[in-house]
Amino acid sequence: MRHPAFFLGLCLMVLTACESPEPPYSAVPPGFPQVLHPQDNAPTPERVALGERLFFDPILSFDSTLSCGSCHKPEFAFADTARISPGIHGRLGFRNSPSLINTAYQPDFMLDGGVPTLEMQVLAPIDADFEFDFNTAELVERLQAHPEYPALMQEAYGRDDAFALTRALAAFQRTLIEGGNRHETGQLTPAEQRGEALFEAHCGSCHSGFNYTNYQFLSVGLYTVYAPDSGRAGITGKPGDSGKFRVPSLRNVALTPPYMHDGSLRTLEEVVAFFNSGGVGHRNQDERVKPLGLSAEDEADLVAFLKAL
Repeated sequence: MRHPAFFLGLCLMVLTACESPEPPYSAVPPGFPQVLHPQDNAPTPERVALGERLFFDPILSFDSTLSCGSCHKPEFAFADTARISPGIHGRLGFRNSPSLINTAYQPDFMLDGGVPTLEMQVLAPIDADFEFDFNTAELVERLQAHPEYPALMQEAYGRDDAFALTRALAAFQRTLIEGGNRHETGQLTPAEQRGEALFEAHCGSCHSGFNYTNYQFLSVGLYTVYAPDSGRAGITGKPGDSGKFRVPSLRNVALTPPYMHDGSLRTLEEVVAFFNSGGVGHRNQDERVKPLGLSAEDEADLVAFLKAL
């Protein structure tokens, strides 16, 4: 069974069944902006289909045991329920696998913003020793020796090299678009409506817009010392960026436990309780993270609203 996020991509790949006058891959949910595609990676059915096949193929990992889909599972909104998803040989990194839903709208990639494009991002898990632990050039040689991939890559991009590999994976991920939750359709229960009011008062300035994120890098004061992962500071080298990570989207948040950059909070209840406490007071903690004084009922209503997203 496909996750609902596949609906748009599937519809657009089977164009004859959609009967839409709009150009391919231009339809998005109500209230969403149009997806911008790079000039060298305009989407076609062949490119998206190739990217989907590669995404779920363990051929991308050195020992052919893991695929992108091993850590970004459709049934969990293309995230994972493990605190830290294991790489090959069970190796662990230090970040929780984020959802890929609506990743087409991100201005940059990774939780620290260290990769500027989706095409470049796909190289990170391939090269990381705690993920696929592979050399990209050797991976391309493996794909070129495959009985089917060279022809599929030629059909999609007119070449069968790393260019085709990275762009096909990016083209597929840009189809993972989803909208239409109960908040957007106005079908909230009384408890969820109370939670919505609390959310707007205490959470909405950071978790804003159609994707419930402003895409900024902030510290919420999860720890007093961020090690080994200093977040944005690992990219900029600035002490003032220590502990800062991208504000995550809250769309499908009930499907993507555990939470925070390292998966250290297991449930939405723990997340709401943490923010109600006001954080630990890290030197770079955002001023909006402060004790909220929410009652137990308030916390339950806020969790109910989050689950409606």
